[in-house]
Amino acid sequence: MSGALPYAHGSPPASGVLRAEPADFRVDEQLGFEPSGSGEHAFVVVEKSGANTEWVARELARAAGVAPLAVGFAGLKDRHAVTRQAFTVQLAGRADPDWSSLAIDGVRVLSATRHNRKLKRGAHRGNRFRIVLRGVRGEREAMEQRLATIAARGVPNYFGEQRFGRDGGNLALAARLFAGERMPRERRGIALSAARSELFNAVLAARVERGDWDRALDGEVWMLDGTHAIFGPEPFTDELARRLAAFDIHPTGPLWGRGELRTRGDVAVLERNATASHGGLADGLERAGLEQERRSLRLRAAGLAYAWEAPDRLVVEFGLGAGSFATTVLRELCDWHAAMA
Repeated sequence: MSGALPYAHGSPPASGVLRAEPADFRVDEQLGFEPSGSGEHAFVVVEKSGANTEWVARELARAAGVAPLAVGFAGLKDRHAVTRQAFTVQLAGRADPDWSSLAIDGVRVLSATRHNRKLKRGAHRGNRFRIVLRGVRGEREAMEQRLATIAARGVPNYFGEQRFGRDGGNLALAARLFAGERMPRERRGIALSAARSELFNAVLAARVERGDWDRALDGEVWMLDGTHAIFGPEPFTDELARRLAAFDIHPTGPLWGRGELRTRGDVAVLERNATASHGGLADGLERAGLEQERRSLRLRAAGLAYAWEAPDRLVVEFGLGAGSFATTVLRELCDWHAAMA
């Protein structure tokens, strides 16, 4: 479904090329905290290009002479990009290797210190992106107006196409899992995540088509900005309206699992109807033992800025919270295609 998701602000006003080279897509991890300076974990910040996060973690483990499970990181970062992120390596009485002399292809160590705990998935606050679009075709005024709209209203918080794999292969993997195929833990996690993401996108797409993806409906459950904390349903008040307009709270959609939907009224009906045609996925997620959770329907591109480097080359910068996709922001601006395989 992810290829046919509706736009919130109309069709994109331009076309262009994304990732003409790795440096056109830069990601800087924003942890929101500093390493402790002491402890049994090495806290290693690297810059990588053309390298998969999990592969880098395995290479760091090999270089330190420890098991792969001794290496932690907060989030997966794109391979086809220049990214900066932190890893922890549990050394448990071992001396630090000479991190500056590591010979890992496409990886450069920027700093290394000590920390008192392992980095875990989702431990980062978010990421800051610097993205270059080349070969841009479209009216500059229309693009700048669209950027202003994105900054003012945000965009639907769709799961990006990366979540579903090449040609949607991760959904096919989910179908095989739910049909009884046994899988290693990592592949099972990929399949479950894709199934959940598909159902969430279906609900969000229904609300985008209705025009109420960033508004309050009867029975809404809310999420506090920058957290996973939720509350509601409760009567919509002037105070909630103020907080919604200020991006302090956001409407939410379901990350499917066992148990009753927390939403009530109009929202619960909409969520059941939007997922009804995906019953196999919903049933499979429930049988797999996942519990009902929620995710924000609205995504804010924090500190959105842009500059024209040439008449057909646009640089866009913004920050996103953990678990959100930069391509979800870009799709509202530009009908792009990736130059890199």
